[in-house]
Amino acid sequence: MTTGPVHGTWEPLPAARWEDAFLSGNGHHGTLVFGDPNDDRVIVTHHTLVRPNGGESARPPRLAAELPALQDRLLAGDRMAAEGFTDGRPLQWVQPFHPAFRIRLRRPPGARHDYRRSLDFATGEATARCDGWTSRVFVSRADDVIVQQVTATDLTLDIRLDHRRPGAPTGLGVGHGALRTPEGAVLSLRASYPGSDRAYTGVTLVATGGGTTTLVPPGVRLQGGESVLLLTRVRRHTGELDVVEEARALRDLLTQAPGPRSYEDLLDRHLSLHRTAYRRVTLDLAADPAERALPGSALLEHPLGPALLERLFAAGRYHLLSASGLFPPRLTGLWTGDWNTAWSGAFTTDANLNLQTASAAAAALPEVTAAQAELIHRQLPDWRDNARTIFGARGVVAPAHTDGVSGLSYHFSREYPLHLWTAGADWLLKPLVDHEETSGERDPRTTAALAEVARFYEDFLTRTDEHGHLVVVPSYSPENRPADASWGAINAAMDLSAARHALLTAADRHPEHADAWRALADRLPPHRVNADGALAEWARPELDDTYDHRHLSHLYGVWPLDEINPYDTPDLAKAAHRALELRGSENHSAHGHLHHALIAARLRDADRVAHALARVLEGDFFHASLMSAHYPGRDVYNADAAHTLPAVLIEMLVQSTPDRLVLLPALPAAYPEGELRGVRTRFGAEIDLTWSPGGATAVVRPTRTHRIDLRTSSGAQPLDLAAGEDRVLTLGTR
Repeated sequence: MTTGPVHGTWEPLPAARWEDAFLSGNGHHGTLVFGDPNDDRVIVTHHTLVRPNGGESARPPRLAAELPALQDRLLAGDRMAAEGFTDGRPLQWVQPFHPAFRIRLRRPPGARHDYRRSLDFATGEATARCDGWTSRVFVSRADDVIVQQVTATDLTLDIRLDHRRPGAPTGLGVGHGALRTPEGAVLSLRASYPGSDRAYTGVTLVATGGGTTTLVPPGVRLQGGESVLLLTRVRRHTGELDVVEEARALRDLLTQAPGPRSYEDLLDRHLSLHRTAYRRVTLDLAADPAERALPGSALLEHPLGPALLERLFAAGRYHLLSASGLFPPRLTGLWTGDWNTAWSGAFTTDANLNLQTASAAAAALPEVTAAQAELIHRQLPDWRDNARTIFGARGVVAPAHTDGVSGLSYHFSREYPLHLWTAGADWLLKPLVDHEETSGERDPRTTAALAEVARFYEDFLTRTDEHGHLVVVPSYSPENRPADASWGAINAAMDLSAARHALLTAADRHPEHADAWRALADRLPPHRVNADGALAEWARPELDDTYDHRHLSHLYGVWPLDEINPYDTPDLAKAAHRALELRGSENHSAHGHLHHALIAARLRDADRVAHALARVLEGDFFHASLMSAHYPGRDVYNADAAHTLPAVLIEMLVQSTPDRLVLLPALPAAYPEGELRGVRTRFGAEIDLTWSPGGATAVVRPTRTHRIDLRTSSGAQPLDLAAGEDRVLTLGTR
């Protein structure tokens, strides 16, 4: 029986669908492992693989000259004015993410017994075993290579790279290569995109242990061997890739001093990075050992049991870490088995990416924050172009969708005027700021980017209302519209919160501009409470709310910001809670439910957190791989739920700001005891929290000397922390 939380998952059958394949990744390469002993398939992905569709050269609409006239019309009461604020182009999706190919290892058919496949979150290994046959796969964070080893007695295998996946374009130009080498063979697959000078090439080094190796184009056959070790990399490129040089680089991984490297040697190099990161934070909900021992597919049939939440927490951190490196996670993380990936498999920044990376600071995954920072800093030139071309302003405006190549705002339409959204830069930079508060170290690149956001607001916020308040016009609340107006409106609550937060955060880091930027923030209008007692989605009195919507953009001030909270702004917190009560779930998307849970946790509503969690856990959102879907019934492969769930569980147990610690703010009754270890706070401390029906204990390990406000169910008290001196806090019966 399992005596502690399970840091992996397993299944008694191979994956029949790619959605159920076990996942591994290093933030660059990804794998989906089926584990079939007769036809072992590993789908290979890479973050850079996006299909050209014109998006690489698409530009934001040149609308700056028309902006003053649009503002005049909106302020004069023309509620439909923004519908024509485009350059007339049709909706254009960003370049879609797609798989590279499958590595296929086929054995002679035969009955197989005692089968089991498993995924170890702490190592990143997907393993399948059957009748003395073993296949092990991981993606190295140390060497950026996919490593697979198969062992068996009298091993006979046909090995090939197979590009055929659902939705692959008919004009895809595919060429195979196979070459005998002293180790065994080198296989290559080159695919050129139709109508483009771009291509991608995969190279696999086949190192055999015993037996004979024969070229069987487009692959190779091993007969009578004991093992085979495969090393695979993928490159996206223009022109031709030097396959010989790529093969030499793979061979060097096995032959570098001090001697030949084995699978275990390569794994050890990977573990020093992956396992260290994975083990920083753990959650134990005192689950039944019998449930902990179940395969993932069976555990999903116990949706409200603590064993499932334990495993989903562990899986969520594992998948989030594995998807983050070159980029943060896409809508599908780092994985897909289909060329027709929903919503282009983009980085969607008006809720999805933001929710997926929400736990990075608290869950001690700086690797995730670093990946997001790299995406931001690579695209800042494009963000400047967005600000200049659409708004005629200095500074930066982030796009709502990006493929990772271009950061230009060109994905928009009448129903989704995403080019009008100005709050994205603040939301994307927020995790970087949180990380810096957690670590106590500032990145000068983040400081510079914050100044660029403030400069945008300096130029954009030029209109005032009859009370002398600045007006955000045009304004967009993703992805909703007022009940009686078009999508492009005035003073969306999210835009007000983002502008205020961006200006004040930039002011804290730029004393030379602090007075001007704080004064600008002070001139923004307050939030409005509507006739229903709810915080209104638009601060203009003439704009009525539309409640049944999956996004909760208007509560941005509650989460992820600290602008509205039960301690400093209780009246606004009450109005925000009323807005949450009135909010519908529209199409029951997973991100909507978990966004709801995050906000409810900040507002100390444990019952509402439990209800939102239940909607996801009971809605059949998770595949056997423990990757999630966008809609109930496992409809549309999507990482939102998988990656966001750890953030929800942390927020219901521990919340922090640079000056406040909140313990057990929204613990559902279904989880009466447990332990959360290693969580980080924004005042520079690590916390281990243990709770039971009789009370709770928190061990606080500060790295900075600081006085904070401690909030528990018993009330508030000051807490003095000294760097390097642990504090043990005892909480009474809850």
